[in-house]
Amino acid sequence: MPFILTLLLTCQLSTGALQVEDLNDLLEPIRVDSGVPALAALVMEDGKVTAIGATGFRKYGDDTRVTVNDQWHLGSDTKAMTATLAAILVEEGLIGWDSTIDAVLPDLVGTIDEAYHDVTLRQLLMHRGGCPNVTFPPNMNVYQLHDLPGNTMIGQRLKYVELFLAGEPEDTPGRRYIYSNGGYVTAGAMLERVTGRQWEELIQERLFVPLGITSAGFGAMGTPGVIDQPRQHVMRDETPYPIEPGPWSDNPLVIGPAGTVHMTLTDWSRFVAAHLSGRAGENDLLSQETWKLLHELPDEGEYAMGWVVVERPWAEGETLTHAGSNTMNYSVVWASVKRRFAVFAVTNIGYDQIAGICDQVTSALVVKYTPGG
Repeated sequence: MPFILTLLLTCQLSTGALQVEDLNDLLEPIRVDSGVPALAALVMEDGKVTAIGATGFRKYGDDTRVTVNDQWHLGSDTKAMTATLAAILVEEGLIGWDSTIDAVLPDLVGTIDEAYHDVTLRQLLMHRGGCPNVTFPPNMNVYQLHDLPGNTMIGQRLKYVELFLAGEPEDTPGRRYIYSNGGYVTAGAMLERVTGRQWEELIQERLFVPLGITSAGFGAMGTPGVIDQPRQHVMRDETPYPIEPGPWSDNPLVIGPAGTVHMTLTDWSRFVAAHLSGRAGENDLLSQETWKLLHELPDEGEYAMGWVVVERPWAEGETLTHAGSNTMNYSVVWASVKRRFAVFAVTNIGYDQIAGICDQVTSALVVKYTPGG
């Protein structure tokens, strides 16, 4: 077994004598055929990592290889984490699922569109608050979002919400599903208001630390000038182009609750394992009823709170899934509630075909690790 997998085993005290399979032989042909700089994947069964692999290079044109301990940008897979943080604060009595924007952020009344006043935390987390399917407030661009007024991130995030909700809703709040990064930033600002703490601090202290997640960070991975983590890439002239990490090499941090988290695959699996064990009543971070509530669908649609929830035969029923990208990375997870089984795939580039490449990885893993598959 490669040294890095042996090291991983020693860190996973809960696995006992469990052998972790190396997925590189599965990943490398897909990576070479697709031309992506790197691919990594993980299989989790009953809360334990049973297979993991990472193949390719941290930076296109450089020979530094990725490892299974590298960090990967999760993009909108952050949303399930924000929803879980909200559930923790709801159980603590600091906010309610039906708390409205005007009740939690009364100083915005008079500056935001009146249609948003009665939108609830629950609606925002289920993308049913009427918020438009855009990231930027009306008449603003990415450069302005990196330089919003406010002495703190809490202040800048509140200003973002004020500007974003000043525009008209895309539809009547509560009527239908409209995926909205701005809606999740609004939910994050509400959590900040009831705690007086920045979202990044809250999610570290209330969610990541209790779950044993130690590798999480926000924004682009790595150190400028040092290839210590995977570089993000875009496609230019059909060639991967690496992006140096820095404050301008990711979505603006102000939209953090919608998608700026990065972490290792193993740490990401800890988060998903908590959702699966919680459904079985075996994780006391939240009550079993609240774990289930996070996965409950409305009358129409497939989006719960931070999760797309569908039925799949290989999962023997209820399946949690989500994908994420900041246009320079891609990540996806599929998890079976009944089997307590999940597959993850990540890469350090973003372009139109990347979802299909990662789906090829997860499909191969589902077939390989499903009895009779």
